[in-house]
Amino acid sequence: MGSMPRDNAFLLVSFGGPEGPDDVMPFLRNVTAGRGVPDERLAKVAEHYYEFGGVSPINAQCRELIAAIEKDFATTAIELPVYWGNRNWPPYLTDTMAAMASDGIKRVIALATSAYSSFSSCRQYLDDIDRARAAVGLEAAPEVIKIPPYYRHPGFIGSFIDATQAALASLPPEAEPGAELIFTAHSIPTSMATASGPAGGGYPAQLAVVAELVTVGVGRSSWRLAYQSRSGPPSVPWLKPDVDDTLEEVAASGATAAVIVPIGFVSDHMEIKFDLDTEAARTAARLGLPMARAATPGTAPRFVSMISALVAEFAAGQAGPAAEALGPGAASFCRAGCCGSDLDRSAGLFAAGAQ
Repeated sequence: MGSMPRDNAFLLVSFGGPEGPDDVMPFLRNVTAGRGVPDERLAKVAEHYYEFGGVSPINAQCRELIAAIEKDFATTAIELPVYWGNRNWPPYLTDTMAAMASDGIKRVIALATSAYSSFSSCRQYLDDIDRARAAVGLEAAPEVIKIPPYYRHPGFIGSFIDATQAALASLPPEAEPGAELIFTAHSIPTSMATASGPAGGGYPAQLAVVAELVTVGVGRSSWRLAYQSRSGPPSVPWLKPDVDDTLEEVAASGATAAVIVPIGFVSDHMEIKFDLDTEAARTAARLGLPMARAATPGTAPRFVSMISALVAEFAAGQAGPAAEALGPGAASFCRAGCCGSDLDRSAGLFAAGAQ
C-alpha cells in the first residue's frame, strides 16, 4: 500500500492480566478501583487465577497477536510501528502513550481486544485513551483514532465459522448431527446492554447477529445464546441465561452434544479457561453431554487479515471494503458519547471481564 507517514503507528489496546500469583490481588484491585469492592470478595475471584498458577492467558495472547500483526503488516506493506497498552496491568496504556510521544508518534490507529459496543467493551476504552493522552499532555500525546466495534466483519465471523466447524468435527461421530450450538458472551448489567453498535442494536442484538451468521456459515439452522462470568451483587439484574443453566436445558431437550462458541471474546481469557473449559465442562460431564468448545479468533489468519485491512483504511483516512463491512456509519462511530455512559459502572465487579 506504499509508504506511510513516519509519525503514524498502530496501537493494540487491551484489558491486561496477572502473570504470576503475586500479581493477582493487585490486578484485581486495579480492575475494581473506586468501586468499594472488599478484598474478601476479590479473594474469591483470585482463586480462579490461582487454579491456573496465577496467570491469565491474555497478556501472552496479546504478544502472540502482536507478532502475527507485525508479520502481516510486513507482508501487506503496512509500514507502521506496533505498540501495546493495557487498562489494568503492564504495559499500562499511559506508559505506552508516553513512549509513543517520546518516539515522535503524532497519529495512532488503535484497536481494542473487544469486538462489541457497550460501555465496558467500547466506551471505557475510549475513556482510557483520553485519560492516557491527558496524563501525557494533549500537546505531546498523539491523536488516536479507534477502530469501531468489528463484530460484523467477515474476518471476525469467519474465524468463528472455522473454529465451530472444527469443534463439531471433534465430537464423537454419532453425537455430531444432533449437537446444539451455544453461543456465549460475558454477561453485563442489563442497564448497560442497550448501547448501539455501528449498525444499530444493543449488545444482545449484536451477539445475535454473530450467532446467526456463524450458524448459517456452518450449515446449521438453530442456536442458543447464553451468558457467562456474571459478577456483582445478586440484587443487580444481569443478562441471562447462564451457560450452565443452558447446558441443563440442552441436555433435557434430548440433544446429543453441545458446542460452546465464545463469540464474546477475541482470545482465550480467564473467562474461557475457568468458566467454560473448567466449570461448563464439569457441568456437561455431570449431565453426560459430550461438549466441545470452539476456539476464539486469537491469531487466526482471517482475524489478523481483518486487522491489517482496517488499519490500512483508517490510516489512509479512506473507508473501503474493510470499514464498510463494519456496518453503516462505522467509520465515524467511535465519538464522544458513543456506547453509553459510566452510570452503571459500579453495578458489577468487572462488567466486561477480569481477564
